[in-house]
Amino acid sequence: MTAPTSAPTVGGVATPPARPVRFEDPARNAAYWERIQRCVDQAPPLSDEQRAVIRTAFSQPRTREAA
Repeated sequence: MTAPTSAPTVGGVATPPARPVRFEDPARNAAYWERIQRCVDQAPPLSDEQRAVIRTAFSQPRTREAA
């Protein structure tokens, strides 16, 4: 089964996923996630080939390295 490609919707409007708390100070936490969102918004969209490579990397079974 594949993961959904979009966020859940409320009243037809996509809602962003809940974000983890990175900093105890709410203002600092909000600024951190704002900065992350600005970086994401500036990034070019991924090609289908790039998406396939990422999906493959995350779907591979993990192997244990010999000690």
